[in-house]
Amino acid sequence: MKLTSLFVIHILRAMRFLLPVCLLIAFAAHAAPQQDRTEELDSLLADKGLVNQLQQVRQTVVDRTSDLVVTAIGFLGVPYRRGGNTAETGFDCSGFVRAMYNQTVGYLLPRRAEEQAAATQKIDRSELKPGDLVFFNTMRRAFSHVGIYVGEGKFIHSPKPGAQVRVEDMSGSYWQRRFSGARRVQAAQGEINANTGD
Repeated sequence: MKLTSLFVIHILRAMRFLLPVCLLIAFAAHAAPQQDRTEELDSLLADKGLVNQLQQVRQTVVDRTSDLVVTAIGFLGVPYRRGGNTAETGFDCSGFVRAMYNQTVGYLLPRRAEEQAAATQKIDRSELKPGDLVFFNTMRRAFSHVGIYVGEGKFIHSPKPGAQVRVEDMSGSYWQRRFSGARRVQAAQGEINANTGD
């Protein structure tokens, strides 16, 4: 089944609102068996405002990741252009990723795909979350191509000359054979530390 870009946008927007609800339900279900917590611990956490800070940080990270993916989906159809950094001129793969992170998170990644891989945290493919970066060997060298993971085994990228920004399935044989690794941008980690005072 081929997904239209409008359908994908609607799904991602729905996920943006459902994800925090699911997290709260999961948190409540996990916390339910632990009703015997001491009042002292609850009081300490409430007095220091740590619970509110943690909830705000979680919401900020969820919102920014959702915004990043939704923003990227909004650029479907923009043509590929080598060295391109904007929708007006077109994007190459790393220019697209860099622009999406700069516009939504305010974090400026390096310009080239291999530099982006070096500047981000290595993660296992099984740990991928929407907003993470996926790298491929498309030019006989590792990390020569980059895209943004959108979930469900799919990623969005600016593929090659003559093509446009599009969503593709990582399980396709072409991408499966060329997968170089996954990375996580840690700009959000700095914000977490700043918000919690660490």
